[in-house]
Amino acid sequence: MSEEKQGKISLLGAVAIGIGGMVGGGIFAVLGVAVTIAQGATPVAFALAGCVAMLTAYSYAKLSVAFPSQGGTVVFLDRAFGMDSLVGGLNFVLWLSYLVTLSLYATAFASYAETFFPAGWHPSLLHHALISAAIVVPMLVNLLGAELISKSETFVVVLKLILLAVVLVSGAMFIQPARMAVSHWAPMSSVVPAGMVIFVAYEGFELIANAAEDIRNPSVTLPRAFYCSVGLVVVLYVLVAILTVGVVPESLVASSKDFVLAVAAKPALGRFGFFLVGAAAMLATLSAINATIYGNARLGFILAKDKELPEIMERKVWNQPFGVLITGAITLALANLLDLQSIAMIASAGFLLIFAAVNLAGAKLHESIHGRRAPMLIGALVCLAALGTLLWRSASDNPKACIAFFVFLLCAFLFEVGMSRFRTSSKRAWHAFR
Repeated sequence: MSEEKQGKISLLGAVAIGIGGMVGGGIFAVLGVAVTIAQGATPVAFALAGCVAMLTAYSYAKLSVAFPSQGGTVVFLDRAFGMDSLVGGLNFVLWLSYLVTLSLYATAFASYAETFFPAGWHPSLLHHALISAAIVVPMLVNLLGAELISKSETFVVVLKLILLAVVLVSGAMFIQPARMAVSHWAPMSSVVPAGMVIFVAYEGFELIANAAEDIRNPSVTLPRAFYCSVGLVVVLYVLVAILTVGVVPESLVASSKDFVLAVAAKPALGRFGFFLVGAAAMLATLSAINATIYGNARLGFILAKDKELPEIMERKVWNQPFGVLITGAITLALANLLDLQSIAMIASAGFLLIFAAVNLAGAKLHESIHGRRAPMLIGALVCLAALGTLLWRSASDNPKACIAFFVFLLCAFLFEVGMSRFRTSSKRAWHAFR
């Protein structure tokens, strides 16, 4: 049997990985942020972010076929630019970006969980307690029995999609198109940054690249999986945005932005719909936190093997990477110190930077990966332009988040320069967990 036929994962399985990575906690976390900024143009903001994701998917598809590895993004950067401090810094940015994304999911979990408590229960203390629980519990699960939870991921993905379908279909008749009229749009100077703030809701398609070694007939299946998963999620997000803007009155958006999808379910499904969405959001965010801790701890293990993270990340606790504890501890600090919009901005900016680098990697290797250079260069330029737009808007609207992102970058590259002194090998340890 040829190598093309040996993989275990079919097209449907690969698409499920991509959709599961994107429709995790992201849509529950950033929907309210997008509506607050873009107002009636929220569907446009999601579509713009989706276009950036689709452009980048082309580079990922070509690179994944050429270099199938569980290392994914990091392998692509190494292949194109070599193991130097710039690439090492970007690898560390990727690792940190996932920590920020974990913080986003934990904050979203807390926001939806709070809706189940009576008003006046010390909201600030309760909020931080719920954030911490959303990180600590999955961290312990990863140490004690991650396999059990990982086996339920497909069920959770299907459940999320069914729920969103029910909310969309039942709420369609309550949509008021006038609320999406151009007169209700925020200025385009706000709509474009809104799309980039919520870009983190799309970053999960890159997980398909990490499974490339196990994909059946990869030269055909991988491109289809990337395009199908991103395309389907763009349509889903735009429909969810249309429902939310069309159903939730502007007067309620500010007070309910952290759990706005639950509010959007109330006209059709009543109080039951509100709590149903809240419960599903909690399940989705916990599932996403568990899966991200699992993957990020293993990425940290591999980077530590290559001397890009401290040696302590190579150690194990109960036969699991010590990075599970490190990941949990840093995420606890980030999630409890930053607000939801700041977390979303930093995470989106980190992934836009990484995706720009991946597009440039594809453009540099376009001959060897049999890809067209122009779309990859366009993808890189669009990602950089989106990043610039996001930072420009954040500098005036959310300067603390903007400063935090630049501190985030500075620490990543300074840390990499320090770690590079201990690196002796030019080969990667990608198969440490095979």
